[in-house]
Amino acid sequence: MISFQEDKYKGAALLCTTPYTRNGVIKAKYVFILVIFIACFLLYNLAAAIGASYGLTRLSIYSVGVALLIISIFFGLLIPVQTKFGYEKTKYIFFITVFLTPFILPTIIEWYQSIDININFNLPIPQSIKDWIPFAIAVLMGLISMIISIRIYSRKNL
Repeated sequence: MISFQEDKYKGAALLCTTPYTRNGVIKAKYVFILVIFIACFLLYNLAAAIGASYGLTRLSIYSVGVALLIISIFFGLLIPVQTKFGYEKTKYIFFITVFLTPFILPTIIEWYQSIDININFNLPIPQSIKDWIPFAIAVLMGLISMIISIRIYSRKNL
């Protein structure tokens, strides 16, 4: 019984010996995801600049914002759940999502296009501000998720 408890908290004990605060560990997860997103954005723009003759076009501000919003929604839900229940219990959520997305997402998109739903918000604001709305929502969701994760992790008994 003692060996079971030692195995259960082995990783947490190692984490407690690092010189990083709990807030720093959680913030590093979010910064890491943001850095990976920015690197992918820059690499795509580099490929678009080099391969412009092959039909690659640069991404618009709106499309980059929507991509960041999708990533913020996914990781904004996943990181607090991982913080609450642990990596070992939630690793299959990420695996299943990554594995099934190429098979399920095209079907969902075809279904959405076939039912002909048209969602338009006619806000009386300039188009340049409308293009930045997905960025604002993504940043807001990321901050809320980070605050929730920090609160969960600060209450966790390591």
